[in-house]
Amino acid sequence: MAERIAVTENGLHLLFEINEENEIKFLHFSALPFDESTLTSRWGTVGFRLAEVQISGLDRPGERHGLKYVRTAPGYRLKYNRMEDLRNETGRLLIIHQKDEPLSFSVRSYFQFYDGLSVVRSWTQVENRGEKAQGLEYVSSFALTGIEKEGLLPYDKKLSLWIPHNGWQKELHWQNYSFPQLGMSLSQPEDDLHTSKYIHVSNTGNWSSKEFLPMGVLENREAGHSLLWQIEHNGSWHWEIADQDGFLYLQLSGPTETQSHWWKSLKPGETFETVPVSVCPVKGDAQEAFREITKYRRRIRRKNRDNETLAVIFNDYMNCLWGDPTTEKELPLIEKAAEAGCEYFCVDAGWYSDGFWWDNVGEWKPAEKRWPGGLKEVMDLIRSKGMIPGVWLELEVMGIKCPMADKVPREWYFIRHGEKVYDRSRYQLDFRHPGVIRHANEVIDRLVKEYGVGYIKMDYNIEPGIGTEVDADSFGDGLLQHERAYLKWLDSVFARYPDLIIENCSSGGLRMDYALLSRYSIQSTSDQENYRYYAAIAANAPSALTPEQAAIWSYPLTEGDDEEVIFNMVNAMLLRIHQSGHLANLSPRRFELTKEGIACYKAIRGDIKNALPFWPLGLAQYEDEWVSLGLKTEKKTYVALWRRGAASSACSVPLAHLKGKQVKVGCIYPKEENCSFSFQSQSGLLTARLPSPFCARLFLLKQES
Repeated sequence: MAERIAVTENGLHLLFEINEENEIKFLHFSALPFDESTLTSRWGTVGFRLAEVQISGLDRPGERHGLKYVRTAPGYRLKYNRMEDLRNETGRLLIIHQKDEPLSFSVRSYFQFYDGLSVVRSWTQVENRGEKAQGLEYVSSFALTGIEKEGLLPYDKKLSLWIPHNGWQKELHWQNYSFPQLGMSLSQPEDDLHTSKYIHVSNTGNWSSKEFLPMGVLENREAGHSLLWQIEHNGSWHWEIADQDGFLYLQLSGPTETQSHWWKSLKPGETFETVPVSVCPVKGDAQEAFREITKYRRRIRRKNRDNETLAVIFNDYMNCLWGDPTTEKELPLIEKAAEAGCEYFCVDAGWYSDGFWWDNVGEWKPAEKRWPGGLKEVMDLIRSKGMIPGVWLELEVMGIKCPMADKVPREWYFIRHGEKVYDRSRYQLDFRHPGVIRHANEVIDRLVKEYGVGYIKMDYNIEPGIGTEVDADSFGDGLLQHERAYLKWLDSVFARYPDLIIENCSSGGLRMDYALLSRYSIQSTSDQENYRYYAAIAANAPSALTPEQAAIWSYPLTEGDDEEVIFNMVNAMLLRIHQSGHLANLSPRRFELTKEGIACYKAIRGDIKNALPFWPLGLAQYEDEWVSLGLKTEKKTYVALWRRGAASSACSVPLAHLKGKQVKVGCIYPKEENCSFSFQSQSGLLTARLPSPFCARLFLLKQES
């Protein structure tokens, strides 16, 4: 007789079944209660595996078709051992133990709940208790079968999938797909699904979000239910959705052998732990899931002062000095940044080299010709103006022409096929090596202690590929070890300098993941140089990270008009202002608009750190003529509205949560708004008329008690 274990926690419903063969099946995970009638496959629950594990040299019986990670071995033959139901400071914790007797192999699945949140963090541990090494090819961090089972319509009629495309200067480009658009039209009886087609999104390498964010959202329109996931890893990862045994499944993992050249020899007595993933089921659409995951992201990140104060940062790079700083060029910028109200001033790339600096990075010592009086003179001047100084670093690489490059051991670097790994005239440093750690610590300590640096823009502009063969079972194993060592090093830096702000930057937003963002307080979102395109990136930023971690460039152009300055400022004002541009070259009127925007931001940033995002016009597309981002607190709603070439000057913005409410509305930036607007309580519509084809405004709507 099968035994069922039902778990209800924080509005989530989980159901496990232990069958007559002593297999544990994961039957249900949703914000909706379980409905027995949804288990309609003629295969019964032959799938519904809690974990999938593939070991080299084992047969995979049964029909799976293609490269899908189902019916893995020994995954298909795992037997239930026991379940631990615990509590810790975070919330409830389930640990489910399975074992494979022939190999003396144990598998532990972890489900960490967070009190008050509809999110579970999941990971898997595998332990070799046998007498011979076993080769791991794949281990799931999370596996859920039956993701389509709620509702009566066929899955290709009721499901849609949000996939977050990402790329240099085109970050955060969410697209919504029907299953037929992804090649997954229903073509077999619904109770007998097992084609070779699968939807899969992967990253291979150290840039974790170079093509896609490590996220996805599945919407079931019929059932009014959504499932969001994020893979919290700073390297290679994989997720897939496919059909098998009459149902659709979702599986999440870190690196894999097929996709990312990862293979690990697990020695007797050794344990391997997968990368953590978080899964968020909600009643409602993708926007509801984004709001819930925002609360979770705030819960899991390192407690730090920066995400409480939301300091305004000036950086001299974008549409400004472009990596060519000198004392002479910085002096007027420092004056104007302080006058504008900036609180940090970061000297970007180039400060360490007298000439072309790209291929000689690595020593991180000030260039004498750039700083005739020394870099410290400039750092001290920044402090004298009431700002905290910062510098740009790319500490994970060493240029091929760096004086140190040929003096350090080869094991400092990634090696493949006996050769050092190059990318863009840099070597990748391996943070498993104690010499690399010493070097990195010396650089940080010197900048903080000798130069008074309080801000570091930690950039990363190469992609070293599949990994390294040094002290590794596979290239991917070397990469995973390095990435975990880098996170451990970061933890040690923040332990020494808890108030040091380190910005996560990788050619903009090419490493937006919550392995890093649970540590870093702020994230560069893009290197986008066109402020009009940047509006779409800024609007979508809270889908991938909390608003207070999303650094958005505001870079008024030397040649421009008032509306260009306003547009630039509105881009950043509901997130984190990364001010740049030649402030000293602006006309007095345009500089005052910049200063006004920063003052307005300081007045509202106390709300930003607690607010939840919404998108009244939907997630932004690069071609959209109107874009909007909203943040809401209990009584206040902030709405940024961008007009991007629309022929009509009027736009109606639906604010469903304010429908029927008594609301006071105002344009808070700019003060001389030169636009008309109104809010209709009965319809819940904010209607605004913006004066020129490319312009933006920031509105505040207050609910009146």
